[in-house]
Amino acid sequence: MRRRISPREAKRMMKRMGLSMGAMPDVQQVILKTSTKEIIIENPEVAVMDMHGQKIFQVTGENIVEKAIEKEISLPEEDVQLVAQQAKVSVEEARAALEQTKGDLAQAILLLSQTR
Repeated sequence: MRRRISPREAKRMMKRMGLSMGAMPDVQQVILKTSTKEIIIENPEVAVMDMHGQKIFQVTGENIVEKAIEKEISLPEEDVQLVAQQAKVSVEEARAALEQTKGDLAQAILLLSQTR
């Protein structure tokens, strides 16, 4: 039969190994960002473990929201002018077509040519 370790013994053992752990008070929100989405955790509980100078954060929470990140495309004015000239449309129509095709010049010109 295994002997259970008391919380006091566990703290002593962690201290001997160079570990310390504690709660981070008053955290209102944690945001994790990737290249494609954002994960937002409202009113989380955050525990911080310090191990030989490195910190490890443990985040738990129930109110979790995931949002997709839409990347904004920068459209060079030369591209807009080129599409407008090639498709024989206004600059505004060319810009709209480029936004719809995510900056693909050939696709934008084809799209505009087909809709005429």
